[in-house]
Amino acid sequence: MSRICVYSGSSFGASPGYAALAADLGTACACRGLTIVYGGGSVGLMGVLADSALSAGGAVIGVIPRAMIAEERAHKGLTELIAVDTIHERKDRMAQLADAFVALPGGIGTLEEVIEILTWLQLGLHLKPVGLLNACGFYDLLLPFLSLMRDEQFLTSKDLSMLSVFTDVESLLKHLMTTNHIHVPKPVSHATTNTA
Repeated sequence: MSRICVYSGSSFGASPGYAALAADLGTACACRGLTIVYGGGSVGLMGVLADSALSAGGAVIGVIPRAMIAEERAHKGLTELIAVDTIHERKDRMAQLADAFVALPGGIGTLEEVIEILTWLQLGLHLKPVGLLNACGFYDLLLPFLSLMRDEQFLTSKDLSMLSVFTDVESLLKHLMTTNHIHVPKPVSHATTNTA
């Protein structure tokens, strides 16, 4: 694993613990020689993540739509900034560049990105590890909902187990670096009909 994609909020959030976690992740990735791939922003947790990695001597690649560059949201000090036309292109490029994926706390966009990349893993479109950094209990309400999906047989236990959840940076990074997924096709459920 040499590149890790990080999804995170463009706001700081209500707790200072979120920014501290983003800074810890950026520093830890730099110290491990992991290049960060992220959304290219300079604000909120995105900016903290990039700044901490760069300050620790790490490499950071940003992928950002041109419209956001025009709004002056792009980080100007990155190792590389890749401009794309659409959000869909941005997500695809980030997925291609990365060897693993981590979600920090964030908003709807962060949630959508990590659920989408987990879906791609479930479908076998990639076999890269996916993790949540559950700082300050941020994802505590999401995890029971995913368990409910499993209990109601919309998600298999195997698929749910592919999401790695940790509260600290070092444990998550160690786990992701040793994770190897094997694609297991999703069971097909056919409707039964009563012909009596």
